[in-house]
Amino acid sequence: MNRIITTLLVLLLLGLTSCKNSNEETPPEAFGAVPSQEQLAWYAMEMNAFIHFTINTFTDKEWGYGDESPELFNPTELDTDQWFSTLKDAGFKGAILTAKHHDGFALWPSNYTEHDIAASPYKEGNGNLVKEVSESAQKYGLQFGVYLSPWDRNRADYGESSYVDYYRKQVEELFTGYGSVFEMWFDGANGGDGYYGGANEERKIDRENYYNWPQTIAMAKEIQPKVLFFSDAGPDLRWVGNERGIGGETHWNTINVDTLYAGKSGIEDLLQSGAKGGKSWVPAEVNTSIRPGWFYHASEDSLVRTPENLFELYLTSVGRGSTLLLNIPPDRRGLFHENDVAALKGFRSILDSVFAVNLAKKATALASTSRGKSDTYAASNVLDADKDTYWATNDGVTTGSIELTWDSLQTLNYLVLQEYITLGQRVAAFTVSVWENDSWKPVANQTTIGYKRILKLNGVATTKLKIEITEALACPLISNVEVY
Repeated sequence: MNRIITTLLVLLLLGLTSCKNSNEETPPEAFGAVPSQEQLAWYAMEMNAFIHFTINTFTDKEWGYGDESPELFNPTELDTDQWFSTLKDAGFKGAILTAKHHDGFALWPSNYTEHDIAASPYKEGNGNLVKEVSESAQKYGLQFGVYLSPWDRNRADYGESSYVDYYRKQVEELFTGYGSVFEMWFDGANGGDGYYGGANEERKIDRENYYNWPQTIAMAKEIQPKVLFFSDAGPDLRWVGNERGIGGETHWNTINVDTLYAGKSGIEDLLQSGAKGGKSWVPAEVNTSIRPGWFYHASEDSLVRTPENLFELYLTSVGRGSTLLLNIPPDRRGLFHENDVAALKGFRSILDSVFAVNLAKKATALASTSRGKSDTYAASNVLDADKDTYWATNDGVTTGSIELTWDSLQTLNYLVLQEYITLGQRVAAFTVSVWENDSWKPVANQTTIGYKRILKLNGVATTKLKIEITEALACPLISNVEVY
């Protein structure tokens, strides 16, 4: 009998041990708000182009008043293939066209207005720039997006309920006639002085309620469920709080959308940083222009950003867990200007040069701890180039470190880190150190990682590098580490 009892106790203990190990090796549960599949795909795009081109290109204005004649729109050499071949070569994955800016001129033949491209001399009134852009995007493998300004300084009924109906009909036209739309962009410029069908007056609206955005967005997503909507407050993508191309050094993808109202004190800081543990996943998109203005002006031909400056923008946008939306405005010919094209080519060359050889591929990785002591969550996962594997700690363990070791001295310039954000954003603070004179020397001290974090290491020479998570909201999940 004693032998039977002893055997049963041993089996019970083995079972408990097996259960414990099994639990430790189960995948971590999602923490807080998480991204949609469409948002995950958006991160992977990294760089998209904005294309500001309309009546303003021919009037030398940034904002049209609404009284401009469609006769002014007459590009002489328009070639959307030139646009998209340039963008593809530079590494862009999508492009957003200003289908209608604040002046109200529509770049497609709309059934609901005569203030559109059909009234212009372009292709003798038979042109459709939205169609040309969508077709070139498809031809060169880029995704297509649209900007449709809610403010319309041409419409006589702007400010009345009938205009909202008009706006929705134009959204429907764009969402049903031109293939898949990956992103729709609209900004906070709403209401003010305008032509308004000849009224020439100032009109103010209730920005929070006039458009009834939830209903408009629901209508659009009924037509194209995968589209992402950008605005100051989302619902899918938020403004970064400036137009300088600078993302927040701290970038929480989560935010509480009820705090995002135009004019609110501290709104720009909030848009940049997001909210730690916020209820909604609304990442910041970093937008800026390759020139001082958004539309083409010949006076700015000498003021195009340099390739080196564009690379710095990449580091302060993609390198801070956002995407870069860079505006490249076609000139009056309907072409990307030679100076802009040259800058983009130089930018691509820098990217290709800087990120040519991943030194982490030659390293071995060791973690201070790993989930269940299992290979499934081992440190080596950060080096395997598989976005779906990651290093993880046990539940409740919110600190830990990974060391990379090389057989010989390496010169390190850039460090790339990525979290497995499919299960939420977790890391709130981390440090980076290198082995120097038989001890660890800190070289960086930062907060968030998110989808991607790129840090400058400034040519430090070492045989070992350590990434130490010092604070996390839940067990950290690191999917990728690269060193250049």
